[in-house]
Amino acid sequence: MSATEPIPIVGGTGALGAGLARRWAAAGAAVVLGSRSAERADEAAAKVRDAVPGANVSGADNAEAARAAEVVFLTVPFRAQSENLNNLRDALQPGQILVDCTVPLAAAVSGKATRSLGVWQGSAAQQAQEMVPEGVTVVAALHTVGAPTLVDDDHQLDEDVLVCADKKADKARVARLIELIPGLRAVNAGPLEMARIVEQLTPMLISVNSRYKAHAGIKLTGLPDSDHWA
Repeated sequence: MSATEPIPIVGGTGALGAGLARRWAAAGAAVVLGSRSAERADEAAAKVRDAVPGANVSGADNAEAARAAEVVFLTVPFRAQSENLNNLRDALQPGQILVDCTVPLAAAVSGKATRSLGVWQGSAAQQAQEMVPEGVTVVAALHTVGAPTLVDDDHQLDEDVLVCADKKADKARVARLIELIPGLRAVNAGPLEMARIVEQLTPMLISVNSRYKAHAGIKLTGLPDSDHWA
């Protein structure tokens, strides 16, 4: 991904996507917010520009957003994951990386957000890998970063993002984008199959935060200070 490429967020009008857009925009990155409706995407982009003076944020329909760069973020609820991936079959191209942030919460089927659903492939990320066109790589990340902390401009982030994929080079490309946001550290959490564990941390965090009325994230201790992605 070149320095001039924007960061596309498919499903960017949702809470997580909009929160990431604000943080990336504040860090000086260009962002393309995607939505099923280009008009709705434009409205969401305008809100980010209002919140972040000088923000380089535009709106587009999801397919156009997915064509905007080599690394694309998917930030939709689990119930919308399959539909969105089906709609992106002609937009995603070999060589692209799709960063799947989906969590299979039971809330997708009117259950509790503190419970998860079983996914036949093992995880939402592995399901995404089966659905994307051949040559597109899925990286799983950003499952434990809460939207409320992202949109709170007064909240200083200080948490880790567990990144799962089968190739370190793919994880490193995604890690560099994640770490553009001050206070986020990307951690190599292993191959894509580890997403089945990482995705389960989200309902646990929802339960903890509900109990403590907080917005806690994940922070690993004892890791070296050196740049693991170099």
